[in-house]
Amino acid sequence: MNINSRAPRSIWWYWTATILVLVLTAAGLRSAQTRVPDSLAQPLNSIPANIAGWTKASEEELAPKVLEALKPTSYLNRGYRSGKKGLGLFISYHAQQRAGESIHTPKHCLPGGGWEFSEVGSAYIPFRGSRVKVNRYIVQDGGRRLLILYWYHSKLRVVANEYAAKFYLAHDSIFSRQTAGSIVRITLPDGPSAMADAVEFATALLPYVQACLGSAAGAAESASFSWSGRNPQGPISVPSYTE
Repeated sequence: MNINSRAPRSIWWYWTATILVLVLTAAGLRSAQTRVPDSLAQPLNSIPANIAGWTKASEEELAPKVLEALKPTSYLNRGYRSGKKGLGLFISYHAQQRAGESIHTPKHCLPGGGWEFSEVGSAYIPFRGSRVKVNRYIVQDGGRRLLILYWYHSKLRVVANEYAAKFYLAHDSIFSRQTAGSIVRITLPDGPSAMADAVEFATALLPYVQACLGSAAGAAESASFSWSGRNPQGPISVPSYTE
């Protein structure tokens, strides 16, 4: 009975959210001509070569076809190592986005590369005295398994949910005319220490990404937002683009 009572509320919430996104998108499209391109406060390659015990091991350019698909203003595609362990960091920054659009996400890109989603969940990363919600995926291709953390990051906020990101994009295109944003992705082979390693790296990384994006009035609202409507402080369910 309790389960059945949750279903209507859940359906109502997502219908309401969808309508809000559509309304704001329509308004955002009308103001598209006045959007203001933003710029990075610091280049992405200023992110340190040493983070949380991980050392930069490689930095690769994206293939032309990938650049054409992603159309980033700037990006960072870097590999790190800690002993025998490897980790991939990818950041795609977009100085100006169109309301109704969204940055390409692993959820859409990886299946085309042969990866299948084994687990889909979330994690919380300490940031600015609170915690921000990020996406947590386990993907596999044959015997290979990867752990992926990713999130949307702008001057004002960190957001995990794709629909929340679209909502805020439409909102910002109307009220501030600034639609710059990025997607940040951490990838490493799945294993006993993978989640702890990823969270530790993400915790150290977040302030550096924020420094690159800059800050704006109201940035403190960051990511206490939870599109699911649940308290982010409550219980949680616990590859590179060149591939």
